[in-house]
Amino acid sequence: MREVNFNHIDLNLLKLFDALIKERSVTRAGQKLGLSQPAASRGLGRLRRMLGDKLVIPTARGLELTPRAASLSEPVATLLEEAKQIVAPSIFSPNEASGRVSIATTDHMTLLLMPKLLSKLAKTAPNLDLEIAAPSGDNVKLVAQGDVDLAIGVYGKLPDRFHKRPLYNEDFVCLVRRDHPVLTKHWNLECFTALSHISVIITGHGKNPVDEALEQKNLSRRIAVRLPHFLAAPMLVAESDMILSLPRRLAQRMAMSMPLEILELPLELEGFSPSMIWNERRHDDPAHIWLRNLIMEISSEED
Repeated sequence: MREVNFNHIDLNLLKLFDALIKERSVTRAGQKLGLSQPAASRGLGRLRRMLGDKLVIPTARGLELTPRAASLSEPVATLLEEAKQIVAPSIFSPNEASGRVSIATTDHMTLLLMPKLLSKLAKTAPNLDLEIAAPSGDNVKLVAQGDVDLAIGVYGKLPDRFHKRPLYNEDFVCLVRRDHPVLTKHWNLECFTALSHISVIITGHGKNPVDEALEQKNLSRRIAVRLPHFLAAPMLVAESDMILSLPRRLAQRMAMSMPLEILELPLELEGFSPSMIWNERRHDDPAHIWLRNLIMEISSEED
């Protein structure tokens, strides 16, 4: 078999070959491709040299295919169709999709958003499975490595080629057990700092925003329990005289199912917005766009 220099091959000639096969006329093949008859004839000459075969033979009944042309007709048609699929815009059909959606997030964001996401997946993409990745600090690394589709949490500065979209606005409130003695007192900052506190820091390091705000007032509090899990903390509050500061939406959800009462935080604390983050390489993927829009739809229901 002779060696072929691929750099010298004009793949556009394969379109002319396909047209010749279908039209059995150089003139009509040229017209189909927007070529004049002389240009089509020159193209046929180049095609013959490229493939080393006459390809078509003029007869009284029109052009007839050589055996080589006949053997190449189907592979060339398939190749051209596959090329169209490569350059055509990708289309995502949720109802036909299968595989797995992977998200990295905290335990409390899982509680707030994932039940609704799972419900919508069941209706619109029944063959897609949902996986919540094991936590990895702030989960940015999981996104960067491509181990998850996206992550949801509270983020500051992100690496290059990352995208971030806020989901909703949030603030902090306090939780105490339903029959806590503080509920019968005048609630203020002095009462707040006098109590024993539970502090949640999901990364396991750094300062809680409440402590940072207290430091600005030259105040402090006793942290009796530190833990990295939001969902475990309300259970400890329900069985003790400790107090917990946590996001309002989570507090409301916990108070609906446990003997807990919500108190406004007697401390000026800046609100925050949980965000969805993803890597640039997934940004234009139709399936990923669909997933992001679905999460945005769910988060708007939380507002």
